[in-house]
Amino acid sequence: MTDTTETTATDATPDTAPDAADAPKTATHDNEPSQKLRAFMNSGWADSERHDLALSDVGVWAAKRRDALSQAFPGERLVIPAGTYKVRSNDTDYVFRPHTDYVWLTGNQTSDAVLVLEPNGTSSHDAVLYFRPRADRSQGEEFWRDRMYGEMWAGRRPSLTETAKEFGIETRHVDQLADAFKSDVPTRVRRDEDESIASLLSGARTDQLKDGELAATLSELRLVKDAYELEQLRDAVAITHRGFSDVLAEMDKVRQYGERWIEGTFWRRARAEGNDVGYTSIAAAGPHATTLHWIENDGPVNDGTLMLLDMGVENRQLYTADITRTLPVNGEFTPRQRDLYQLVLDSQNAGIAALGPGAPFRAGHEAAMEVIVRGLDAMELLPVSAEEALDPESRLYQRYTLHGVSHMLGLDVHDCASARSENYRQGPVQPGYVLTVEPGLYFQSDDLTVPEDLRGIGIRIEDDVLITAEGTENLSEAMPRTVEGLQNWMAS
Repeated sequence: MTDTTETTATDATPDTAPDAADAPKTATHDNEPSQKLRAFMNSGWADSERHDLALSDVGVWAAKRRDALSQAFPGERLVIPAGTYKVRSNDTDYVFRPHTDYVWLTGNQTSDAVLVLEPNGTSSHDAVLYFRPRADRSQGEEFWRDRMYGEMWAGRRPSLTETAKEFGIETRHVDQLADAFKSDVPTRVRRDEDESIASLLSGARTDQLKDGELAATLSELRLVKDAYELEQLRDAVAITHRGFSDVLAEMDKVRQYGERWIEGTFWRRARAEGNDVGYTSIAAAGPHATTLHWIENDGPVNDGTLMLLDMGVENRQLYTADITRTLPVNGEFTPRQRDLYQLVLDSQNAGIAALGPGAPFRAGHEAAMEVIVRGLDAMELLPVSAEEALDPESRLYQRYTLHGVSHMLGLDVHDCASARSENYRQGPVQPGYVLTVEPGLYFQSDDLTVPEDLRGIGIRIEDDVLITAEGTENLSEAMPRTVEGLQNWMAS
């Protein structure tokens, strides 16, 4: 960590190397600078403070969310870290993405940050954001030698003042975080299994480093999306639509280079208009479509087969879409493919129709499976009757469907995952919920229980659905999903 004591360049002692505790994070192959260079680097820099910042829209919404969390835990200190970098290999890190709960409560996306809600004795909390700001260029070596945090290596970090203005929250240097734990107040810390941020929480007792109730409450507060979140999700869906269209416009390259071209083409749109993909894209052609989370994306794409594309853009505020389309590579379904696709589409329509305010979360799944099973029975593709297949003691149809139909969507592709079952999967849906509806049929290449011409076919259709006061709104409805709509989309 850098020293926060204010000094000028003339006060520094350039004839000595920095203390080990303040030493920048360098690599074994970095050159050791001379003392003259050290002194020279601490002078001659213009003021780079941004003076044009004002409170952001997300800052306004984040304050309301902090208030809601505060009401759930009166008199208790709440600690929500953003996380830090994770090593990819040796001395290279993955691109940083902050913890979802931290983003929801602050709007900020800076690494090595910790939000602390301190009880103030009035049944509410004072919020303080601790983080590692941009290093002072008049002293120290962090800004030009530190590979992880240095501005000349990793890019510009905001100052304490800039962050306070943009997000409407008090800010302090993360070096002062231990001070937040000096008073004896009941403390809850939001953490997952990742131990990489333990150093930031060194002031907390070890029995406080994980709190399931805080995690569950945060997930449950995030179940109902506010107006800002719905705007961001619509944005992510729109960019995702354009990403799918990019792929279809390059089918000649897709046939030449295979699944890799699909993944790369979609990622280009995600990076150009958003932050990244919300999850590793599934570009599954032919029999790869029967693997639910096929992310190798290294296979061929051949005419006469189907390609299952499960992809979503994470927009710049980190909200993600999650959409799947299954398309014929040569632009037209065969009669057999068409019948199976129509069955999955009918089941999805039934699943969406079964949802609405107050409906059980699993209503969409149950309705979709009823249609799937009846359809498989009509096609003589079940080893037992439809009634026996649907019996809870049987459910043999799951050999061909495998997964549930819905999950919540938001800042995470599988959003609100820590919510208690009675408030999520076993509870009713409410206006403001955004969830996927994604039935599928999967006939494995080596499955001897289905006709040979169906083996290796996987079909999934997935849309992002908002529960409204009146019923539902399909946020991704603009993306074609009927047989004719998909064929026209590809032809155009």
